[in-house]
Amino acid sequence: MANLNFSLLNIDKPSGPTSFQISDFIRKSLNLKKTSHMGTLDPKVTGVLPVTLGRTCKLSNYFMHKDKTYVGIMRLHEIISEKKLKQEMKNFIGKITQLPPIRSSVKRAERVREVKTFKILEIKEKDVLFETRVEAGTYIRKICHDLGEKIGGAHMLELRRTQAGIFDESTAITLYEFEKLIQENKLDSVLVPAEEAIKKVLPEIQIRDDDLKHLLTGKPLMKKDFKNKIPEEEKFAAFIGDKFVGVYKKFEDGDIVARAEFVYTSFP
Repeated sequence: MANLNFSLLNIDKPSGPTSFQISDFIRKSLNLKKTSHMGTLDPKVTGVLPVTLGRTCKLSNYFMHKDKTYVGIMRLHEIISEKKLKQEMKNFIGKITQLPPIRSSVKRAERVREVKTFKILEIKEKDVLFETRVEAGTYIRKICHDLGEKIGGAHMLELRRTQAGIFDESTAITLYEFEKLIQENKLDSVLVPAEEAIKKVLPEIQIRDDDLKHLLTGKPLMKKDFKNKIPEEEKFAAFIGDKFVGVYKKFEDGDIVARAEFVYTSFP
């Protein structure tokens, strides 16, 4: 059974409420001290909105900064050939520079983001159904606007996030389903245990339990603490068997190999 205070939920956000409002609604519904969403969606945008519960909020950064996939509708201001549109869209694949919108909560400074894919799914007169996979923090509305400047104008009509890191819409639940599962006492069926989710974003490393008491108070990992070879990755999730100990970052200093960034002190 998943620990409610150390789990995640994959919510299918509806159009209307803000991402914060969704997160806060879940917090109040579950009587938790804290929840946080991973990757803001504009109020009108729908789709995958992962929410961390309780202590999992401290792990948010490990899940957030991953690629996102969107499906949207772009309205062209002038009808152009599909061939020309595809040619112009290709110019937006790769590294692009964006200035966050005025209404954005982040600092308005140019930043580079990578567009992995940007393709047409369907065209009906001036409406273009498209799909794009982008680096976290990319503004899709801005891509549509900037593309429009090359082809006589365009703007985004609708947008849905279908994938955010390890989460996709196939496992997302609506707020109606969320409330129904609470009423039926079946929420556990959709909770994603944090210790399982962390394995999908960081390498899993087995350590010894000889000095567990001190490890759980923040003691660095020494060479002798590793069951197998020392990992090459800068950050990793440490486990003893199937029990999650914490997240560590490499810090080589004599016998010290890594220091804790997060320790799961509820280890039994």
